[in-house]
Amino acid sequence: MTEESDNFGRRSEQAARPLAARSAREALRPEAGTPPPPKRSRQSRNQFVVFLNFVVSSVVFLVIVTGVVLYLGKREFESPGPSTAAETILIRPNTGVREIAEMLERQGLISDQRIFLIGLRVHGADASLKAGEYEIKAGASMAEIMELLESGKSVLYSLTIPEGRTVAQVFKAVAATQELSGEIPEETPPEGSLAADTLRFTRGMPRKEVIAKLRAQQEELVQSIWERRAENHPLQNIDEFVTLASIVEKETGQADERSRVAAAFLNRLERGMRLQSDPTVIYGLFGGEGKPADRPIYRSDLAKETPYNTYLVDGLPPTPIANPGRAALEAVANPSQTDELYFVADGTGGHVFATTLEEHNENVARWRKIERERRAEAEAAENDAQEGDERN
Repeated sequence: MTEESDNFGRRSEQAARPLAARSAREALRPEAGTPPPPKRSRQSRNQFVVFLNFVVSSVVFLVIVTGVVLYLGKREFESPGPSTAAETILIRPNTGVREIAEMLERQGLISDQRIFLIGLRVHGADASLKAGEYEIKAGASMAEIMELLESGKSVLYSLTIPEGRTVAQVFKAVAATQELSGEIPEETPPEGSLAADTLRFTRGMPRKEVIAKLRAQQEELVQSIWERRAENHPLQNIDEFVTLASIVEKETGQADERSRVAAAFLNRLERGMRLQSDPTVIYGLFGGEGKPADRPIYRSDLAKETPYNTYLVDGLPPTPIANPGRAALEAVANPSQTDELYFVADGTGGHVFATTLEEHNENVARWRKIERERRAEAEAAENDAQEGDERN
């Protein structure tokens, strides 16, 4: 079938459809066109309403943007930081939060100082950061750094003052500790008045404060032990107590024999015997600086007159010869109950004690024999070393 015949068929169908009858008036009436748009109300055309719509839209937009920014900032504030290794920072007193933020960013510990400052403000921590030296762990977040700086948990250093050091030696150790600040006191405290202790301190602690703390600790320690001394103790006052304790401290480092050494000295004092203590002779010759390590004690030293030579003077020396520790103070306050008057080195680091001079002389002879043998061994070893050098 051709296209023409097909169209002819459609026309035939259309022609076959019945037409609705219309009157002449209806036929002459124009067709209805597209209706005009409805008129806007006066309220919608009001400028205030237009402005209000703009403001509301802007506020909604800003709220959304702010929320996104706060979310991203919070995530950045709490996410691991950029540092790959632990770092130490020093925040000095009166350092502002902006300076702290700049320092952290400069050292690569935070990614953005502005986010850090905003985080501090949000958490109310911008006025509570404390000065000090802090160790920031690798990858620490801004939130963790904020909490650390708020806590004030600074890096702690230690300074150990061993028992038996003189005041001069303590001053030298304090002066050489670089983490401390300031000068040492101009006035030297009395010998024996500084505690033997391990101090924990933060960087910048004044040296004068360290000395004051050691002095206060020693005063409290001495007083408390003196008040607990044995009944009918032969020493008359607390100064004599500290002096004898300092001698005991220098005579032995063996914990189990301190009270026996103290008893021997107290027994000698009660009998009017001289103490004959080598450490007092050394202090009289070299003072608080101490004897050089390579300088032996000569027999002639025992005959040199000083106020501290207890081979020549009666009773106790005029002052302590070192700062005694707790153990030596306890030993003198509560000595062993013995009749021993003498003691001499036994060659093993300790001492052998005696109640009679005859027994003591035997012990001394034994000790001198040990010394001779040791010197002979040392000389033989030195000769062997020299011969080996010559062969080489």
